[in-house]
Amino acid sequence: MTITPILLCGGSGTRLWPLSRKSYPKQFVPLMGEETLFQASAKRLTGQGDGFEFGAPVVLTNSDFRFIVTEQLQAVGIDPGAIVIEPEGRNTAPAVLAAALHAQARDPEAVLLVAPSDHVVPDVAAFHAAIARGLEAVRAGQLVTFGITPSHAETAYGYLELADAPQATGAAVALKKFVEKPDAARAADMLAAGNFKWNAGIFLFAAKDIIAAFRAHAGDLIAPVEAALQQAQADLGFLRLAPEPWGQAADISIDYAVMEHADNLSVVPFDAAWSDLGGWDAVWRESGPDAQGVVASAGATAIDCRDTLLRSESERLEVVGIGLDGIIAVAMNDAVLVADKSRAQDVKKAVSALKAKGATQATAFPKDHRPWGWFESLVVGGRFQVKRILVHPGASLSLQSHFHRSEHWIVVEGTARVTVDDEVKLVTENESVYIPLGAVHRMENPGRVPMVLIEVQTGSYVGEDDIVRYEDVYART
Repeated sequence: MTITPILLCGGSGTRLWPLSRKSYPKQFVPLMGEETLFQASAKRLTGQGDGFEFGAPVVLTNSDFRFIVTEQLQAVGIDPGAIVIEPEGRNTAPAVLAAALHAQARDPEAVLLVAPSDHVVPDVAAFHAAIARGLEAVRAGQLVTFGITPSHAETAYGYLELADAPQATGAAVALKKFVEKPDAARAADMLAAGNFKWNAGIFLFAAKDIIAAFRAHAGDLIAPVEAALQQAQADLGFLRLAPEPWGQAADISIDYAVMEHADNLSVVPFDAAWSDLGGWDAVWRESGPDAQGVVASAGATAIDCRDTLLRSESERLEVVGIGLDGIIAVAMNDAVLVADKSRAQDVKKAVSALKAKGATQATAFPKDHRPWGWFESLVVGGRFQVKRILVHPGASLSLQSHFHRSEHWIVVEGTARVTVDDEVKLVTENESVYIPLGAVHRMENPGRVPMVLIEVQTGSYVGEDDIVRYEDVYART
């Protein structure tokens, strides 16, 4: 049997601020090693297990992340399947329905595994074995979810109450009910009871069965989602859902829309390690604290600390903690978080407070990722800005001009092909070029290694919206 992975890839991950932000959320960040959470999730849903194999993935994301998704999949050797662009976030119910309708149109008997793209599951073989057990229930027309065996009394997760005690075989068990995030006392009681599992938000079902469930329990979603698919536009290999009908779909999770009402829901218990990295306390726990309970990144030093997480996300910043107990400290070029570890779930309050005061650090990542590479602002003044820009091999910025600024480009790594009006020339390391205000220009990397340059902008306005595009290989407007 072939299973089509459906990767949900549009969340913002505010509880892992400042590393995770709206413009570059946690799934794209290498939080637990060299690979990003998205890459690890995609790799986990490749290959084959007992009685099944994975097909090409379907990724649901938003327009800002579409090229990041493609780049990160290709970097780990996964050929991107369908990448469906949501015009706006409408929660998981419309996203899952769109994926199911999309898959069923291509295969009426399609079987789907729906998973978030920001979870940690170290034991891939155990996960594949759980999927194989779930397929037995799927063949019987069941909607399957995976319940994680709790390792502690967690208040940040919803729970699944099983109708019967888990079987030794690990086979699917009927679900009695969903349980909202509990307080500490209730979480301890459920841990002791033994028939409660964490709700991982991972699902396995036939496309036809989940569509039938939507028709039965959330019929108002069918028309707008079907219309969004029927009116979708192909764009450079992406499928853009039509914005007008998509915006009419209710903003609701699949649990509330369908799962809490379905009578054919089964739970496959999963006893191996799992985390959704829903806070810095989870990152601390999953990173393997030392004997003193300390986790320190390469750019961090802990002296006489206990139960503490120290991370530096900048090559230019060294973080040092002395005598700390139960502290989270995360430093980036533009923001630093210091919090009591017991208050990890309140980090999202910091994001809200920063938004209220208009701080760009609330949502904007220091590196602005584009389809051709990335840039970061090094210095910003009243009438100037200095950037570091990296362009991937073979990539090209748009042919463009500016109304309010001129630019100086100094190549520091690799070779650039530069167009300025009618002149095209190669600029190598330690060479520079001047772009006058109003000149039509383009930067390309014709080489096989990344090209890095320093850009100095001067003018009355240096905002990113001062741009007129004439040609763009990435079809941006």
